[in-house]
Amino acid sequence: MSLINTQVQPFTANAFHNGEFIQVTEQSLKGKWSVLIFMPAAFTFNCPTEIEDAANNYAEFQKVGAEVYIVTTDTHFSHKVWHETSPAVGKAQFPLIGDPTHQLTNAFGVHIAEEGLALRGTFVINPDGVIKTLEIHSNEIARDVSETLRKLKAAQYTAANPGQVCPAKWKEGEKTLAPSLDLVGKI
Repeated sequence: MSLINTQVQPFTANAFHNGEFIQVTEQSLKGKWSVLIFMPAAFTFNCPTEIEDAANNYAEFQKVGAEVYIVTTDTHFSHKVWHETSPAVGKAQFPLIGDPTHQLTNAFGVHIAEEGLALRGTFVINPDGVIKTLEIHSNEIARDVSETLRKLKAAQYTAANPGQVCPAKWKEGEKTLAPSLDLVGKI
């Protein structure tokens, strides 16, 4: 069963955020757009590059009213040390969520049971806590967060403009489509 258009299930997790330990729940995701980025584990190779990419684009996420959350199967204590020791991870101004019990990785369908790690999963969640986009892929392939940002903006646009759809490679400000019988076979 797909998680698209389903409600985020209740959860409680600890995170490291701006020098402090905080608690994050499904309620933390409500009232604003959220992006959950799952990674296998702290202190790996590709993960810091993705965190740095998210950090470099964080102002854009904030500008459109979205919060970014990084999730690994480590503890929030590990994330504190990772943030303090990795120049790339140290750029993160968003919460680094620990999921050592695998509650989140299981709920979002990214858990690798035989390894105790997560697949690379990316989820865009609307202010009502409903999953609007998801992408899950193999761990050797890092993401490009600019594509996540594009998908977030498309989800925001279609939420604000019911009856409109964003065509392939749509970018903010470009033309959208209003699906109708008149378009069938004409595109």
